[in-house]
Amino acid sequence: MSETTVQAPAAGAVTGGVNILLRLEGLTLFAGMVLLYWIWGGSWWVFVILFLAPDLSFIAYLSDPRTGAIVYNAAHSYMAPVALLTTGFAVAEPLVLSIAMIWLAHIGIDRALGYGLKYQAGFGFTHLGRLGKAAN
Repeated sequence: MSETTVQAPAAGAVTGGVNILLRLEGLTLFAGMVLLYWIWGGSWWVFVILFLAPDLSFIAYLSDPRTGAIVYNAAHSYMAPVALLTTGFAVAEPLVLSIAMIWLAHIGIDRALGYGLKYQAGFGFTHLGRLGKAAN
């Protein structure tokens, strides 16, 4: 009887079916938030203007990779926009809800495209695998 050897992924990065599942979750989040935003009747101008706002966190990489990763991850984790979404529902504030949906849509498409949370080794080192030059 032959044994199948399974190679462990690089430290901290997912591979194979788990990577695909995480990316599909991101795509689902993106599609769900865009659909909810459309049903909600949010302004598409606001959507376009704010959609890339979380990427302003890249600026923190000018300081150093550690600070860059911390700021990028804070802007690209689900915690703050879900808290904002919950707050928006609690206080019935349309702008807060819109910002939360746009923010979650941004995170979703980033994850679907393979831009995961960052490690301090550099921008190209993510929980979904390596990007760009780091992939080589």
